Amino acid sequence: MVAGLLLAASFPKIGIAGVAWAAPALMLAAAHGKTGAEAFRIGYVAGLAFHLAALYWLLLIPVAGYPILGWVALSAFLALYQAVWVWLLAGKPGSGDWTRRTAWALAGAAIWVALEMVQARLFSGFPWNLLGTSQFQMLPLIQIASVTGVYGVSFLIVWTSLALLSAAHAILRQPANRHAWLSEILLPLAMLVGVFVFGMGRLREGNPNTPTIRVSFIQPSIPQKWIWAKGEDSSYFDRVLALTRQALTNQTDLVLWPEAAIPKMIRYDQSTLDAITAIAKSNRVWMILGSDDAEPGLTSRDPNEADYFNCSFLISPDGTLMARYRKRNLVIFGEYIPLVRWLPFVKWFTPISGGFTPGDSVVPFEFEVHIHASPASDETLTREFSNNLPPEVLPVKTATLICFEDVFPHLARGYVTADTDFLVNLTNDGWFGESAEQWQHAASAVFRAVENGLPLLRCCNNGITCWVDARGRLRQVFRDATGSVYGAGFMTAEIPVLAPGETRTPTFYHRRGDWFGWMCVGIAGVVLLGKWSKAASQPKPMPA
Repeated sequence: MVAGLLLAASFPKIGIAGVAWAAPALMLAAAHGKTGAEAFRIGYVAGLAFHLAALYWLLLIPVAGYPILGWVALSAFLALYQAVWVWLLAGKPGSGDWTRRTAWALAGAAIWVALEMVQARLFSGFPWNLLGTSQFQMLPLIQIASVTGVYGVSFLIVWTSLALLSAAHAILRQPANRHAWLSEILLPLAMLVGVFVFGMGRLREGNPNTPTIRVSFIQPSIPQKWIWAKGEDSSYFDRVLALTRQALTNQTDLVLWPEAAIPKMIRYDQSTLDAITAIAKSNRVWMILGSDDAEPGLTSRDPNEADYFNCSFLISPDGTLMARYRKRNLVIFGEYIPLVRWLPFVKWFTPISGGFTPGDSVVPFEFEVHIHASPASDETLTREFSNNLPPEVLPVKTATLICFEDVFPHLARGYVTADTDFLVNLTNDGWFGESAEQWQHAASAVFRAVENGLPLLRCCNNGITCWVDARGRLRQVFRDATGSVYGAGFMTAEIPVLAPGETRTPTFYHRRGDWFGWMCVGIAGVVLLGKWSKAASQPKPMPA
C-alpha cells in the first residue's frame, strides 16, 4: 500500500517525481519470497491504493452516487495492471548471476510498458497517469519520448528502480563488500546519462527567428452544474462572449474556446450562431470552438433518429463555418454507454441518458493570417525568407483534439502531418472542481508535444489553459488575478508557426509510432508463455 501511495504522490498535485523511481521496487520488495497468489494480492493492493488516491477527483463530479461507484470500479479495474506486473516479476528478485539479474530488471521494465500499452487500448483505452508522465517537468529526460513515446520514460523508471532493488540485495548478500552494488546500477545509470545528453541536445535545438501568430485562449470557468442547468444557458454564454470581447483588443489572429462553452448546437440554433459570427466578423478573427452537433439518420435506419457528436468548428473572419471535426475517442460512461443495446441495465451505472457517436476521421483546420515577427528579433522575417520579403499572409494548419483525446499517444500522432503548425486541445475539466485532474491532464499533454515535435495549445474550461512548445516546455499558463489556474479570464500568446512552404522534420516516434511499446509487448508475451509453461511442467501433488 505504501508503494501505491508513493506512486500517487509522484503525480500532480503533489508531484514529487522522484518517488516514482522507488515505487516499483517497493512493490516487488513487499512480494519477495511470496507465492504467486500472494504476490498478485500485494500488487493489487498497491495498485488499488495508487489509483484510489490519484483519481480521487472522480468524487468531485456533481452527481449523487455515481462518482463513488465510478471511482471504485475504475480503480479496481486499473489495479489489475499492477497486480499482474508483481505476479509476473515476484519470487526472488535480484537472484542469480549478474546477467540473470540484469535480464530480470529489463524484463520487468518491458512488462510494465506492455501493460501500459494494453491500458491505453483496452475498452477504448484509459492511458491516464502512465508512469512516465510523472516526469513531465524533467525536460532533458522526457526528450526520449520523441523516439520511444512516453513509454520509453516509463521503461527507464522501472529499469532503474529494479536495478536499485538488485543493488540493495547485493548489499545484503555481501555487507563487507562496499562496492557490490555498483555493478547493478552501472548499466541503467549509463543509459540515463545518455538520455540526458540526448535531451540537452534537443533542448538547445530550435530557431527563435520564426514567424508567429497571436492566439487568445478563453477560459470561462463554468461550473458543471451550470452546463447541465437549462436556466443557466444565457448567463454562462454571456460570460464567454464578454471574455472574448475583452481579449480581442490586441489584434488577435485566432480565438480558442474550450469544450462545452456553447450551450446550444451552433448549426441548429440561429441566435447562438449569430452571436458567435458577429464576434468573428467585427474583429476579423478566426475562431476554433467546441459545440455539440447532430446529423439526422446518419447511422440509424430510422431517418427521424439523430446521431449526436462532440465537435469542434473552425469559423472564418466572415462568419463562415469552414470545417468541422467530430471527436473520435469517446469517454466510456461519460459520452457513451458500452453494450447498452444488449445490456440495457448498464445505463443504471452512469448519469448520462444518451450518448455520442464517434467521428471517423481527422479533419485538419487550415486558414490564413497576417504575419507577425517573432518577439525574439525584429529582423526575423527578412532572414527567414532569405532574398524575398515576407508575404503579407501566412498559411496555418492545425488539428483539434477534444477532451481527453490528448492523453492517447497513438491517437494524437495521427493528427500531425509534415506541415502541421501546432495541435489544439479543447477540453472541459470543470467536471472535477479545482483538483489534481487538471494538472494530471496537462502533464500527459506535454508528451504529445514532445512525441510529435510541435507545439500544443490547450484551451480549457477551468484549467490548465496553456501552450506547450515542441520540447515540452510549459511556455504560458493562464492564471487569474488571484493567481489561480482555475478561474475565469483569457490569455494571449505568440505561437511559433512554420514559414510558408516549410515543413517540419518528423520525430522518430511520429514516423514509427509505438515500435518501442510493441517490442515490450513481445517481450512480455515471451515471459508470460515461459511462466505458463513452467507452471504446466511442474508435477502436480498426488491426492492424499
